[in-house]
Amino acid sequence: MLTVAYCRVSTEEQAAEGYSIEGQADKLRAYADLHDLGPVTLVEDPGASGKDLERPGLQQVLAMIEQGHVEHLLVWRLDRLSRNLGDLILLADTFGKAGVALHSFTERLDLSSATGRMFYNVLGSFAQFYREQLAENVVMGMAKAAQEGKWINRPKTGYDLINGDLIPNDDSETVRRIFRLRAEGCSFSEIERRTGVKYSTAKGIIESRIYLGEVVFRGEWFPGQHEALITEEEWERAQRGWVKGRRRQSRHPLSGVVRCGLCGRVAGVDGNGRGQRFFRCVHRGQGCDQPRRSVAGIERAALLGLRILGHDEALQEAIRGELRRATGPGPRRGTARSPALADQLRERRRKLLDLHYAGRISAELFAEQESDLTMQLRSLEAELAETSRRLQERNEIAQAFEDVARHLADLDIEEIWEEADEKQRWIIASDLLDEIRFYPDHLEVKVSGAPRMNVSLREVGLTGGSSFYSVGDPTRTPTPPWPDR
Repeated sequence: MLTVAYCRVSTEEQAAEGYSIEGQADKLRAYADLHDLGPVTLVEDPGASGKDLERPGLQQVLAMIEQGHVEHLLVWRLDRLSRNLGDLILLADTFGKAGVALHSFTERLDLSSATGRMFYNVLGSFAQFYREQLAENVVMGMAKAAQEGKWINRPKTGYDLINGDLIPNDDSETVRRIFRLRAEGCSFSEIERRTGVKYSTAKGIIESRIYLGEVVFRGEWFPGQHEALITEEEWERAQRGWVKGRRRQSRHPLSGVVRCGLCGRVAGVDGNGRGQRFFRCVHRGQGCDQPRRSVAGIERAALLGLRILGHDEALQEAIRGELRRATGPGPRRGTARSPALADQLRERRRKLLDLHYAGRISAELFAEQESDLTMQLRSLEAELAETSRRLQERNEIAQAFEDVARHLADLDIEEIWEEADEKQRWIIASDLLDEIRFYPDHLEVKVSGAPRMNVSLREVGLTGGSSFYSVGDPTRTPTPPWPDR
């Protein structure tokens, strides 16, 4: 029967506290000599964490115990076995059933008595507490580093991590090129062919805000300290090329913008063999009965939506009203007094603290009233923050609409579209149009920064439709008598 000394040390412990395998082994040999336990067989787990039992050395010891070869097991300290209370209790049961005597050099532990077993569980609790506290401290440190703008993971493509700082490397120009290609509508397969960067890597680059100069922790992004590789505008343009189901650089500049209004799927372009092209729901014949619509008619609907948004003042005013309703009601009556009320609550809490320090109120009364004031203050501060956020959101949406309307008012969109080549038309559609949906009786055009606008089929020379529209009225701007398509 063997006397086994199990020694473990993690890299962090050895660096911080000077633990070493050799130091533990020397103490355990001396302990064995003092207690006449015979020759010692040393089993080591260098650089291994005690968070679980998946360690080669410990598994070797357990295998030796299972085979009945071990009589005494020596450890320098109980947490060398594990820092998890459940694991320690499991090990104690295993040792007891196998008739193995566990000896802890530091704790002077004897598991043959009830007192020793209780002490073992207490020590295990402290070991688990230490491990959980260490994990919490690590998480807190990572969160603080992210909030300070430091990158806490392996560097992404385009950066090197030097002394804790992200520094652009030779791949940074490749990253910029990937964003440019995606903004131009290239698929990830096409980007892989042109740059040599794998599909999955290119997709990860496009999705990561690290290239905007931000850092991430648990899904939340913070302003970073490193140099950005792209601008916010370049990021937005690349994201427009990444909409699930959207087809880019295909047979028409509006491909990917046009969707079926019934099932929501993207519409593809096909022909009839006589030179005419149509947008057709890709799910037609597989559960969707949406009729196809001519490319020319859908194109006219897009231009009509862009033109009337810039020139129809009545429509603009209606959109402003819709935006006001969509972004919710304004601040509630009396909210303007909220900052002053917050100041009053803080002052009351300060006076309460003065009374407590002066010994004029009991600790119990102070705790009760201070808790009540704190809850009121937090509720009020949350209300103020929400009001501020909603006002900012409303202003941003309204400003985006005004910007789009102002730019469109200065353009002759039909002339620009007529003179543009296919690539230029694709850019116009990508920048100005969010979506066009076609229904059996009408169309909906969604210009960037504005609510959806209904367009009747007859307004753009398409057949079908009726005088009733379930999502509002058709546009009111006179349109030329397009021939039916």
